[in-house]
Amino acid sequence: MGSAWVDHPSWELVDEASDACGRDVAALLLHADADELRHTRNSQLSTFVLSMVVLDAVERTGLLPDRAAGHSLGEYSALCATGALAYDDAVRLVAERGEAMQIAAEEQTGTMAAVLGLDDDLVGTACARVDGDVWVANYNAPGQVVIAGGPEAVAAAGVVAKELGAKRSMGLPVGGAFHTPFMAPARDRLRKALASVDIREPAVPVIANVDAQGRSTSNEWQSLLAAQLCSPVQWRQTLYTLRDEGVDTFLELGPGTALTGMAKRTNKGAGTLSVSAPSDVDGLLASITELARRSGPAPATTNADTLHNGENLYVTERLVVSPAAGIFTPRSDLETGAILSVGDSVGTVGDEEVRSPFAGVLMGVMALPGERVTSRQPIAWLRTS
Repeated sequence: MGSAWVDHPSWELVDEASDACGRDVAALLLHADADELRHTRNSQLSTFVLSMVVLDAVERTGLLPDRAAGHSLGEYSALCATGALAYDDAVRLVAERGEAMQIAAEEQTGTMAAVLGLDDDLVGTACARVDGDVWVANYNAPGQVVIAGGPEAVAAAGVVAKELGAKRSMGLPVGGAFHTPFMAPARDRLRKALASVDIREPAVPVIANVDAQGRSTSNEWQSLLAAQLCSPVQWRQTLYTLRDEGVDTFLELGPGTALTGMAKRTNKGAGTLSVSAPSDVDGLLASITELARRSGPAPATTNADTLHNGENLYVTERLVVSPAAGIFTPRSDLETGAILSVGDSVGTVGDEEVRSPFAGVLMGVMALPGERVTSRQPIAWLRTS
């Protein structure tokens, strides 16, 4: 699932991830088969890193979110996307989370199944009527609820759900009963890892899986991320929260389009976009530009169609971002209107060259000389041909 990104500048995040966690992430993204990726220690790490590659590619265009949310593992992506988690810290946490959940799944056999076409309360009733360990694990969308627990109990709950009116109960190809009490050992191990990581205030609110409430501060995330392992993912409720806060366009980043389908099903009439391959990025910009044209001037709280400096973002514009954290020093002869080729330097951040991945006309430098910038912070604004 990573092959389309190998030659993209954002692929550098894969090497950074391998260095951070001591695993060959490129091998997972390029060569792992379905059986290997079924192991949660592999699927979580590969999905997270590829999602960050996609995010990085979109960030290079200047698009910014108003809100962020992620389904289960995706909550780490959301926190990383909003600056609450540093990328290398997030990689290590995801690797530890996947390993802890893998061990927990091996110690207590579990599985998951999707129950389709039945109200949430009745799915809970089906689980309660079974003499065994089975619980609701994900509230994904209206009429789409995932249950998890012991294999026999999950199968029995599926039978009861169909008796109560479900259209079908479909087993999922996963390696454990995630978001249930079966994950308690993993939660305890993850708490130790979370205690060693600095979680900062997110740039925009992040909606939490546990209670579908937005958080703009950093002080609760350690406990929320730990609790998430044994609590159902309130994804349908999260989509409602985003809708109620004025979000009318949902963008899914990363492999697959499962969340796009859930958004369409939950918030009828909402706009949905997705990016999973490099070819999707320009299409995304065209769609955002068209949405902005149709809706007229954007409200003050919306920055999805604006650059960091408030100028309108058009499909021909690109941002050059910092490769590292440090002090920015612009190139001495750099002037607005200069013609840049792919690979040309616009300055340095510490000892790292800031090179443009695009060719175009320099419209402006967005960081001040001597300013301390963060990794992937916008540095310069180009207009491409």
